[in-house]
Amino acid sequence: MAVFRFAPSPNGRLHLGHAYSALLNQRLASAGGGRLLLRIEDIDRERCRPEFETGIHEDLAWLGIAFDGVPRRQSEHLAEYAAVLDRLRGMGLVYPAFLSRAEVARFVGDRESAGKPWRRDPDGSPHFPPVDRERPSADATARLSAGEPHALRLDMRKAMEAAGPLDWRESGGGARQLVPAEPGAWGDVVLAGRETATSYHLSVVVDDALQEVTDVVRGRDLFAATSVHRLLQKLLGLPAPRYLHHRLILDETGRKLAKSSGDTGLGELRAAGVAPDEIRARVGLGA
Repeated sequence: MAVFRFAPSPNGRLHLGHAYSALLNQRLASAGGGRLLLRIEDIDRERCRPEFETGIHEDLAWLGIAFDGVPRRQSEHLAEYAAVLDRLRGMGLVYPAFLSRAEVARFVGDRESAGKPWRRDPDGSPHFPPVDRERPSADATARLSAGEPHALRLDMRKAMEAAGPLDWRESGGGARQLVPAEPGAWGDVVLAGRETATSYHLSVVVDDALQEVTDVVRGRDLFAATSVHRLLQKLLGLPAPRYLHHRLILDETGRKLAKSSGDTGLGELRAAGVAPDEIRARVGLGA
């Protein structure tokens, strides 16, 4: 049986883009006689708030979307992510990263000022410098023993060597194609942050496997990140779902809708008297 999931983060109110993704998952799951799961991705304890989680449930119920089983809240499964992280550490693929954001910016800025280009990931952030990856183990151990703040990062070069060539099956346009994965484009990604016990990349891969998700349907803005997810799946021996990265809902200027930009939420539209059928029509999923 096909298993789909909708996985919002409670760091703001849902908007039309979320409505499109949730409704599309519902339609595809229903068409194939599959299941639709709800996952609350609340690992960012600074930005995630209870009132936003309540709003998610209210908005989805108003849209008429029903889910199978009990929602999975990531904050309740930190031990599972820690166990997986220990496995990767045991494989020699994880290292402590002590450089702060300011230190990274200074490192990269100095080199770019000297006319030395610095590689950036698909989101535009600079690759993490090799300082901590190449740090002598005795120095790293001493810093850890002293309780120095740090993140845990994946040694991308070693990980890619261990995994070998990768791809994923992408659906869309009535056809499925194999897409070559390029995880190296992201550099040494974070697996656990200074303030968070896990990262999006790690937790989403673990969750999809534990929830037996067969079909990941999400926005096109996460297309490139799938390369990292395929890498982690291969390293951990986890199954690879089918993927469909759908179009994004844009505003009148062509900008992607975002919580951080204060775009109109579904709750506001509901309060203004907009009906669920109108939401479906606005996102192109009307009957």
